[in-house]
Amino acid sequence: MPPPTRRALIPACICLAAFASFTNAATPTVETHRMTEVTFVSTKSYADPFNEVILDVVFSPPNNCSLRVPAFWAGGNTWHVRYASGLTGIHPYRTVCSDTQNATLHDITGVILITPYTGTNPLFLHGPLRIADDHRHFSHADGTPFFWLGDTWWMGLSKRLTWPDDFQQLAANRRNKGFTVIQIVAGLFPDSPAFDQRAEGDAGLPWEPNYPHIRPEYFDAADRRILHLVEQGMMPCILGGWGYHLPWLGTEKMKQHWRYIIARWGALPVVWCASGEQAMPWYLSSNKPAETQQLRREWTEVIRSIRATDPFKRLITTHPRSNARDEVLDPTLLDFEMQQTGHGSPTEHHAAMATEAWNRPPTMPVVCGESRYEALEIKPMLHARNAREAFWAHLLNSGCAGHTYGVNGVWQVNLTDKPFGKSPSGRNWGNTPWQTAMNLPGSTQLSYAKKFLLTLPWNQLSPTSSIFTGATSAATTPSGNCALAYAAKGQTLIANLGKFTAPVAARWFDPTRGVLSDIQGTPFSNNDSREFSPPGKNADGDADWVLVLEGK
Repeated sequence: MPPPTRRALIPACICLAAFASFTNAATPTVETHRMTEVTFVSTKSYADPFNEVILDVVFSPPNNCSLRVPAFWAGGNTWHVRYASGLTGIHPYRTVCSDTQNATLHDITGVILITPYTGTNPLFLHGPLRIADDHRHFSHADGTPFFWLGDTWWMGLSKRLTWPDDFQQLAANRRNKGFTVIQIVAGLFPDSPAFDQRAEGDAGLPWEPNYPHIRPEYFDAADRRILHLVEQGMMPCILGGWGYHLPWLGTEKMKQHWRYIIARWGALPVVWCASGEQAMPWYLSSNKPAETQQLRREWTEVIRSIRATDPFKRLITTHPRSNARDEVLDPTLLDFEMQQTGHGSPTEHHAAMATEAWNRPPTMPVVCGESRYEALEIKPMLHARNAREAFWAHLLNSGCAGHTYGVNGVWQVNLTDKPFGKSPSGRNWGNTPWQTAMNLPGSTQLSYAKKFLLTLPWNQLSPTSSIFTGATSAATTPSGNCALAYAAKGQTLIANLGKFTAPVAARWFDPTRGVLSDIQGTPFSNNDSREFSPPGKNADGDADWVLVLEGK
């Protein structure tokens, strides 16, 4: 294979799992869907390289559809480009630099060889996320269904969660429970002002004071964490920052922030979430109505820029105050709906919001990205039952694409001897240490739910109001031969078994222990309606159960 042209310009290629260096005479080789990195060193110095130089690399995959991939400034005179593809073969590239007279950055050519993936990580084996063909669920690039079970690590890049010990311990806990998504913020954190020391990562903050330029060392340290999540088979859902940071940076610098994130992590199997509580002004703002409209307008512009910049076309949503589609001026910019359904809202509200989102155009998958955080110290304090009820109430009425869990103590990384402390609003959400919080029962109960759902045709489920009477939420498959109903208060459910095409096997699922039990008399005739009363309290002593009906 021919080496890159021009003199000593590409000293290393970096692969995801290990940093493997290649000589200039070698052709960088990487497996499908795995990230590789190519380095460019300029012999020309710049006073302000982050703002003076824009470097892109145009790749030409075997399908002849060229990709213009942004490179990122790595400090000093160094730039990196990161690339991944699901197509095997030779991928030639050519650099395009805004300084066309810089012969060490502009018009450099080379090739990358991509070979088939040989491992078992589902993010590489099946590829990154896309919208499934039914426009209601998620799948991998190869069509394999993907169930979104998310966890909330808003401040997971903070040095309070130490690297590697704390971070890897929490990641192992979530991996072992079957979580597939980690929602994490790229430095511009919630519940804190700009340049708050609580936001410091292993190498400080992401921007220099007053935002003259990015600090590459912050992102070098963050790389280790993001890469580790991917190596563990969990997909990062990356938020660029909390919404109220935008006016402090300004729209153009927020676009730069997002270009840098795309250049760093876009070659990984990730999902983009533009911002958190996107149109919510700063907590202490005195002009919130006007600022809300400003945030909707300017974040819409930033999301358009994300779409234009990202050559890998990773899915895009945003974390809202309520509905993602209300946070932007053009909902078609979003690939899926993310909702925040209310920590203190009644269970029926979570179910109703899911129904509203399912029925709302444009058609897209719906997930709840924030609902009831376990251990959140509001009145009354939230426990596993609250998180579990929000999961089942929302999931079945939104089409079973997925759900994100959160636990107070993990999202803000409370330490035993130093909790996060107060929000600028004056609220303290609680002091539970993250090591305690990660082992609270809610996360285990949601892992039971996912494991159970994966035994069913879950990716064919859609909300139903025609089979059950009295259900908190309910879903069925198009064939009508599988249906689920949630009884949050232990209420009796009436099921129209005439909707099934065969005798109906009926079971109760205990959502606190993941145990299924046959209902006496099963299977039942599919000729009429029948009442089903839950068998008393579940294993946690609560009232909620899931009714499972399957035509046999």
